[in-house]
Amino acid sequence: MNPPVIPLWRQLQAAASVVAAVRQGESTTPALARLDPALRPAAQALAFHALRNLGRAEALRHQLARRSPPPAADALLCTALALSWNPQDTPYEAFTLVDQAVEAAKREPATRGQANFINACLRRFLRERDALLAATDRDPVARWNHPLWWIKRLQADHPQHWQDILRASNAQAPMTLRVFERKLPRAEYLKMLEEAQMPASPVGRYGVMLHRPRPVHDIPGFDTGLVSVQDAAAQLAAPLLLDGLASPGRRLRVLDACAAPGGKTAHLLEIADAEVTALDVDPARCERIHDTLRRIELDANVVAADAAQPAAWWDGKPFDAILLDAPCTASGIVRRHPDVRWLRRESDIAQLAAQQARLLDALWPLLAPGGRLLFCTCSVFRAEGEAQMQTFVAHNKDAFLRPAPGHFLPQSGAKGNGVPDNPESDHDGFFYALLEKDSAPPGQAPQTA
Repeated sequence: MNPPVIPLWRQLQAAASVVAAVRQGESTTPALARLDPALRPAAQALAFHALRNLGRAEALRHQLARRSPPPAADALLCTALALSWNPQDTPYEAFTLVDQAVEAAKREPATRGQANFINACLRRFLRERDALLAATDRDPVARWNHPLWWIKRLQADHPQHWQDILRASNAQAPMTLRVFERKLPRAEYLKMLEEAQMPASPVGRYGVMLHRPRPVHDIPGFDTGLVSVQDAAAQLAAPLLLDGLASPGRRLRVLDACAAPGGKTAHLLEIADAEVTALDVDPARCERIHDTLRRIELDANVVAADAAQPAAWWDGKPFDAILLDAPCTASGIVRRHPDVRWLRRESDIAQLAAQQARLLDALWPLLAPGGRLLFCTCSVFRAEGEAQMQTFVAHNKDAFLRPAPGHFLPQSGAKGNGVPDNPESDHDGFFYALLEKDSAPPGQAPQTA
């Protein structure tokens, strides 16, 4: 039996409620969780599209009505404008969106009184589209759909690439999988996808990029742990840390600090025979690590504790390798989480950079001489990457940088039809720095990479 068709006006109501929640400082995750499960996928798709175009929509609304209507009506109006302003990137025909947005307003008590206002604004937009778009083109927030402080920060941090970063961040992220090759070689898994009529392309060492996203439980092998969902940039972490580190007959002791939801923990276990401790400060998020590990049928020592307070959880035995995927602004993954750009404040950068520094200072003494620490953030801001490392190395004379990608800027390699033009160039933004602790005896020159 086919599920009932949900009318577009209901989908727009739900999407607008998510946009309203983000404007009030709440992430999309709890806002979507409050919706009827049957409505959630459609609402998420529309809300994410609207959030990727919210800067333009708010500028247009300002042209149409200088005074903001009540929050619920403003969210519905801006959602409709965000979905309809660009004819080349709209999920529905503009007149349909206008009609259904007005219907959505009439059906909801919080917006019923503004239904005529919403109708008048949207009809005027259709009549005067070209002039209104030209007026908003001069607004950088409308043009780039990011806060002005964010745009200026990228211009300062990446003067040659800031426009490319913003374009990539406004694209829809692909669905990339990581293949557990000890269970099944990637070439065999690609054949499995072909037989399931799910076209895909290889990416990186372990990755597979689907040409069209699918629900995870529809993907062959997901429920049995053959594959996990993980962006191509994030798949670099485990091999960067562990390649060439193992020695025959000795099991590595590895710490994954700030480990939830467990994707990188799982990858560490998939590629190495290691004793892994997975740490996260939030007990609820630790349950997500357990869920991830159960699905791939591997084990780690999962601990709910603050990585910056080792006295409360460390057993005193040094680690051979530490992965610190530190809390950050998430500025490199906004194509996957479009609400982040509207939730963050510029002051968050300094606060998070200070937290990262505290974690580095706390974890570095736990690393064995000759061991490695991989510092990574899903951020494109230099304060959470290059500047952080320069400061740390300057204050820790036993820390030496090994080759690593540094700032790995977000890129979109998809064609207009969704088929990857170059899967290798389609990934989120990350920063990677690989540190090695000096193992040279006193008075002897250290080994450098």
